[in-house]
Amino acid sequence: MTKSTATLVGLTAILMWSLLAVLTVATGRIPAFQLLAMTFAIGAGIGPLTWIWRPGAWRAMRQPIVVWLMGVGGLFGYHALYFLALRFAPPAEAGLLNYLWPLLIVLLSSLLPGERLARHHIVGAMLGFAGTVILLVGNDASQFKESYLPGFAAAFVAAFVWACYSVLSRKFAEVPTDAVAGYCIATAALAAIAHVTFETTVWPATVSQWLAIAALGIGPVGIAFFVWDIGMKQGDIRVLGAASYAAPLLSTGLLIAAGFAKPTTTLAIAAALIAGGGLIASRDMIYRVGRD
Repeated sequence: MTKSTATLVGLTAILMWSLLAVLTVATGRIPAFQLLAMTFAIGAGIGPLTWIWRPGAWRAMRQPIVVWLMGVGGLFGYHALYFLALRFAPPAEAGLLNYLWPLLIVLLSSLLPGERLARHHIVGAMLGFAGTVILLVGNDASQFKESYLPGFAAAFVAAFVWACYSVLSRKFAEVPTDAVAGYCIATAALAAIAHVTFETTVWPATVSQWLAIAALGIGPVGIAFFVWDIGMKQGDIRVLGAASYAAPLLSTGLLIAAGFAKPTTTLAIAAALIAGGGLIASRDMIYRVGRD
């Protein structure tokens, strides 16, 4: 697989993550850790479905403890912190802090062997971040309160956790993507333990809620992690980091299409900044595709 192809594969994860907000709302009032356990249990099944045709793929589970700490810590740590952030802080502001992770991926990628952070990567990342600020803060954001600080802290740490997980995936490029299924199984187990310990079970009340949970598990909390792993290990990590700013934009677009939001001038400005930043940061890939 070429670097450009792997980057395009990784980009599909961003498309799936843009469905996260709409699908999560559609699940009703299911507790955070319960939803995490249910969706990751479904996501964990994505890997074995492909192993049927590849005997011996289970060997991917035989990894050093440091790999398991990186994988499970990334998936469980990020999502636990993210759900806690949404519980203790307004979604818009929490989302703003959480979406520091694309910028952090672009910047942290310069620490990897053989990688170089060029000026256009920084410019693209900063334009994308500016668009995210306008998108999230400009749309009737709530005022900051001291009681929101725990949620803001969780969102901020979550951004670092996901950025570190993504960048470290490149460092452990020799680990097969099949291992992601193991991360999902462990994450589902930890989430189930947290749910039993801290929450009261609330089962979906309608068929549509069950379908939303299934869709979450298959897409944003399932296939997305596998294709993201491919992109991080074989693609252009800086392009993927900058392009990730499209997730909040696409998510807002889907909310508009569903009738939960209205198009505004703020959205148009954010779209221009995010798209422009992504194009600038993707200059290398566009050039390579043109040559191919």
